[in-house]
Amino acid sequence: MNYKGSCHCGKIAFEVEGELTEVLACNCSICSRKGSLLWFVPRAQLTLTSGENAMSTYTFNTHVIQHRFCPTCGIHPFGEGTDPSGAKMAAINARCLEGVDLDALKVNHYDGRSK
Repeated sequence: MNYKGSCHCGKIAFEVEGELTEVLACNCSICSRKGSLLWFVPRAQLTLTSGENAMSTYTFNTHVIQHRFCPTCGIHPFGEGTDPSGAKMAAINARCLEGVDLDALKVNHYDGRSK
């Protein structure tokens, strides 16, 4: 299935392909403050349709995840990094996707605070 998403003001827009059935709620210092519900997909399944030059990036701690956000509206629509095998991944904030019933998704809780 193809999903469309964006930041609040629309300067960063994207499409992502995949089957969205579950998300991850992490309690690390940044995810808990953002309230993200993350859907992990191979980076190749994420296509920016606008805003590549409009994005800002934040990294912290080990600096392995690039948290992408809009400097205009402040919304964090996705992050980029690699999985343990080294494959490029995208962590899509499901709250930024159009037409998704978040209550229908299985939410897996991850203890990122202790990692």
